[in-house]
Formats: sequence, C-alpha cells, structure tokens
Amino acid sequence: MPLKANFLLKALPDAEYRALAPHLAMEKLDQHHVLYDIRDAVSKVYFATDAVISLVIPLSTGEVIETAMVGRDGVIGAAAALNGRLSLNRAIVQIGGHGLACAVDPLKAVLKDHPYIQSLLGSHEQALFAQAQQSAACNATHVIESRLARWLLRAADLHGGNELPLTQEYIAQMLGVRRTSVSLVAGTLQEAGMIRYSRGHIKLLDIPALQDTACECYQAVKLNYDALLHASNE
Repeated sequence: MPLKANFLLKALPDAEYRALAPHLAMEKLDQHHVLYDIRDAVSKVYFATDAVISLVIPLSTGEVIETAMVGRDGVIGAAAALNGRLSLNRAIVQIGGHGLACAVDPLKAVLKDHPYIQSLLGSHEQALFAQAQQSAACNATHVIESRLARWLLRAADLHGGNELPLTQEYIAQMLGVRRTSVSLVAGTLQEAGMIRYSRGHIKLLDIPALQDTACECYQAVKLNYDALLHASNE
C-alpha cells in the first residue's frame, strides 16, 4: 500500500514529504484494538490508510460515546507532537486495516524544520474539534435514521469502500442508542434498498439515497475538513 494513501500525507509538498517519510512505518491495525486510552501517554501518531478509528469517551456505566471518526483523511494522536503527550479520549480501531505510524519525538523534530507540516496538523486538530462539536449537536437533535445514514456514509468515506465489517450492536454503541433502535432503522433502510446487512457486515447500495436521508452533519463535517485543510495551504 503506498504511503500517500493517506490524504494528509498526499497533501504535503515534496520537501516536507521527503522529510517525514523515513520516519513512517506501515502497521496493521486490528479491529477493536485500542491505540490509547484516556490520559495515556501517546508515543505514536497514526496516519490511517484504510483503517477507520473512533475517538470515544467511556462512561462509568460502561457505555462509550463516539465524538469523532478518523480514517484516510486524517491522523490520530497529532496533538502529542504539537502541545502534549496525553490522550484526552480513547482511540479504538473501528474498521481494521493499516496505518502509517510515526514516533512522536522524530515527528516533533521534523516539525521544527518544516512549519507547513505543523500548520497542517494544527488544522486537522481544529477539524477534529469541529467534528466533535457537530457530533454533540447531531446526537442531541437529529433522528436516528438520519444519524445512522450519516454515520454509515462517513465510515465508508474513511474506509474507502462501501462494505463495512460492523455489527449493529457496535454501531448502536457509537451512536449512543439501543441496539433495537438501530435494528429497526437498519431494517427500514434495507427495505428501501439503501443498504444490505447480515450479521457483522453492512453494504451500502444506494449512496445518493443515503445522502438524501442523512442529516446535514454529514456534509458539514466534510466542508469543515475541506475548509480548514485548504486554509493550511494558503
């Protein structure tokens, strides 16, 4: 898999990419693996290629609520190279795949000589914060059908394919709703021909219809990423 399968790395000018590339190592990221937990020291930064990673907040009840989702458009743990080493959430691999790992100390050294990379990572952290805010608003106001369509579209975008190895139970956990609610809504989407699901596997069949069903948050997150990452090029 090419190093530039990650969109952030692809956006780097040649000089910056050459400076960073020797410190990147491809790693297999297994589904459900926790990259780091809340208040863990972060020693590696991950540029996902086909893996999808959820940033979640665990609660004392045992529930976990997703605040953001990162895949081939972004990076996990970049804040450790910018202003600290502790994670403020749990990073768990939602869809297994691969990512390019870079140790924090070498990345910090590269940032000193290449401020453009630092600007790009800073813009990405802003985009993540905006995504978390959008998720909070979405969970508070939008119906489950729209939220599920938005979530499936986002996961497919980040994974790079329309077949998602995910259970309804896991999706319900990420959305902060009951599994029965997801089952009912998924059944409706399947009857409408938008998706096909079996145990532990969901295939998106009608992307335009899902986009029509999704709430505004799907496009809002994409627009925020485009705007912030484009600004770092200026």
